[in-house]
Amino acid sequence: MIHPIHIGVGGWTYEPWRGVFYPEGLVQKRELEYAASKLTSIEINGTYYSTFKPDSWRKWRDETPDGFVFSVKASRYCTNRKILSEGAESFDRFLSQGLTELGDRLGPINWQFMGTKKFDPEDFEGFLKLLPPEKDGLRLRHALEVRNPTFATEQFYDLARQYGVAIVYAVDDEEPTWPQIDEATADFTYARLMSSREDEPTGMTAAELSAVADQARAWAKRGEVFAYFISGAKVRNPAAAQALIAQLK
Repeated sequence: MIHPIHIGVGGWTYEPWRGVFYPEGLVQKRELEYAASKLTSIEINGTYYSTFKPDSWRKWRDETPDGFVFSVKASRYCTNRKILSEGAESFDRFLSQGLTELGDRLGPINWQFMGTKKFDPEDFEGFLKLLPPEKDGLRLRHALEVRNPTFATEQFYDLARQYGVAIVYAVDDEEPTWPQIDEATADFTYARLMSSREDEPTGMTAAELSAVADQARAWAKRGEVFAYFISGAKVRNPAAAQALIAQLK
């Protein structure tokens, strides 16, 4: 069985996309609607820095078509702390802002950690115990984006499997020390692809995109896939996502 593959970018408000991805003259308030007509998912990044009102979440839901899925980047106040298990109040604030208003458009939550955060089994298990399996009757899926090489260990993989959370597969050519972990620890895969280049109209060559497509198909055999072109040559990321969607059809 091949599970759904959702492809997109990070955010939708980016001035250099106007006239490149977004048509000339498109009003800003229709950018999400347009992006959702060309992509199949978007990672909401603004939630890393601030919270939004329930009306905003409902608006985003209503501006996207059936089958479109958002992932949500968790608040930095939950992950950028010395002792992770002491973040319960921040968790509640983040999860209660209205993200469940997305309904069936709510995909995974990406919990991103700084590169200085090292793997401490007791610390991380305390964090995982804070991750709720549901909110307001909606299932919550969780992914951990770790950026320190100490996480490249079976002990971390086993802990993620025990709690059913995904480990983000992150590729960044400019950060060679980040661990590239491709482990099946949950019933979905979450990938952040940060290697697009400005000298390629589609961010990557056809051969490179073909390799990513093959990888996505392999992931889809074990569960749903969420893959995002993030950072790199950000101006090229929508084109890269559209090219990958075309390859996967």
